Amino acid sequence: MTLQIGIVGTGWFSKVHGDILASLDGVRVAAVAGTTAAKAQALADRYPGAIGFGSLMDMLDSQKLDAVYLCIPPMAHGAIEAELIERRIPFFVEKPLAADLDTPQAILARLEQKPLVHAVGYHFRYKDSIRKLKESLEGQTIGMALGAWMGDMPLVAWWRSQGGSGGQFVEQTTHIVDLLRYTVGEVREVYAAYGNRVVQERYENVTVPDVGTVTMKLQSGAVATISNTCILPGGVSEVGLQIYTDAGILAWSPERLEINLPGIKTAYAGQDNPYLAETEAFIHALRTGDSSRILSDYADAVQTQRVTCAALESARTGQPVRVGETPSF
Repeated sequence: MTLQIGIVGTGWFSKVHGDILASLDGVRVAAVAGTTAAKAQALADRYPGAIGFGSLMDMLDSQKLDAVYLCIPPMAHGAIEAELIERRIPFFVEKPLAADLDTPQAILARLEQKPLVHAVGYHFRYKDSIRKLKESLEGQTIGMALGAWMGDMPLVAWWRSQGGSGGQFVEQTTHIVDLLRYTVGEVREVYAAYGNRVVQERYENVTVPDVGTVTMKLQSGAVATISNTCILPGGVSEVGLQIYTDAGILAWSPERLEINLPGIKTAYAGQDNPYLAETEAFIHALRTGDSSRILSDYADAVQTQRVTCAALESARTGQPVRVGETPSF
């Protein structure tokens, strides 16, 4: 049976996921929903027979879909997931889960009441280098970690708005926070300092901080710091996570993993496609009901959201914030 998949959103990530879905045997991109029918049809035209719709409800009312991919800005989450859960339609949702914490916690409560197949797009978890990193950490005592997401200012209006994106730590750096949790352990407390140095002078209507650093205490007793900035010029970036243990240094970036032990330095570079791997895991779950290959479900992703929103609160108050005790936004 060919799976009929819908996509909500018409941006770059919708195209990435749509093209992967269209390349798989027994999978068809059947429909696209966007803010206008014209935008939706422009993307739908990439996929034979796909139909574009100007609203989610129009798409769901007219199409029998086996699952829906959500590739939407952070502030757009909430009602869409609630409708899919109510209709019992499985979904794959891109990170972050929202610009706040209340929205994903409400969605999680609905999922707990009405479970269905779902996945969250923390794609770095699916990289071979992360699997190797986790294997290499076995038997080592982790002391600390340093993470970074350094880049330029995305040129979409919603990203520049605090209410639209939640800020860089919530919208982009969430990937590094998620990898920290996945490889090192859960975060107990955060202390954040954010600032504005450049972008508010260069661009109009910017309300997000453009520099920030977050220090964390982990449940294991290890400590970590993750920093980010969006002040760099285009083409200059640094993304990664370095872990320091009693055995040596493990330095990960999207391109390679380097393991530096006494007298031995090993590098791993893979050409694997984690976007394909996460979709294959989700499609397998749709076909079989076996979700064991899905490496990020909604409950786990909410834990990452709790850390990023705790950092937002700490930066606002200037005080440490324990994860799980973050006030509502």
